[in-house]
Amino acid sequence: MNRILLASAFLLVNISAAFADGISSVVPAAVGSISAMVSPAPRVPAPKLVEPHLHIARSNVAGHARIALTFDACMGQADERILSTLVRERIPATIFVTARWLKRNPAALAVFLQNPDLFELENHGQNHIPAVDTPTLVYGIASAGSPQAVRQEVEGGAAAMVAAGIPAPHWFRGSTAKYDLSAIGEIRAMGYRIAGYSVNGDGGSLLGAVITEKRIASAKDGDVVISHINQPTHAAGEGVAKALVDLKAKGTEFVRLEDVEDTGDDKTTE
Repeated sequence: MNRILLASAFLLVNISAAFADGISSVVPAAVGSISAMVSPAPRVPAPKLVEPHLHIARSNVAGHARIALTFDACMGQADERILSTLVRERIPATIFVTARWLKRNPAALAVFLQNPDLFELENHGQNHIPAVDTPTLVYGIASAGSPQAVRQEVEGGAAAMVAAGIPAPHWFRGSTAKYDLSAIGEIRAMGYRIAGYSVNGDGGSLLGAVITEKRIASAKDGDVVISHINQPTHAAGEGVAKALVDLKAKGTEFVRLEDVEDTGDDKTTE
């Protein structure tokens, strides 16, 4: 009986060892296959973004600087501090409007349309989405993400302008004023010039009144200034209004983009 038990135990040990060897030869391969199946996808590199500069033809007259004031009307309400100063002082400017802003500000739009000698209205997009044709975040805002979405942002903004009684636009400035190079090519192929700038007047309307006034008042011959006309509760608007008066007192010549030759980098105006 003892011999039978010993033989059975010996047989069981050998079977277990063989089974273990078989498992050990299979498990690593299986684990490797599973790891390959669940390994993270390769990271897609962030697109290279550019923030184009734009300059206008200089007057080249001492004490008589020529600058172009441009204002973005992204969302929100019209800043009457700025708008009333432009009208009262008869200062021309180029206003980039979104479809969203147009819907909320019919009274300000009426002022623009009643003063065609002062205001050139141009395209800031349909929904204020960065004109970048690959998925990314720009200042926390999701980009359009595809060539089709970039086209919709541009065409949707233009359609809203025409529907509101505004002449068809010729310039486009995307949300955040940043683009990837392929989107620039796509927008240019649609027939638009892309509006960069050379002086950031109000830091996205987030700067204080004093620093905003100093930045804009420092504009030189040939500069294109960007500021915002859609944040009436921000301190920056007060600084913008004061800077306009300061510049006029210096004898500055104000022009709209449509009235003068310009030069933009990154093939934005070629």
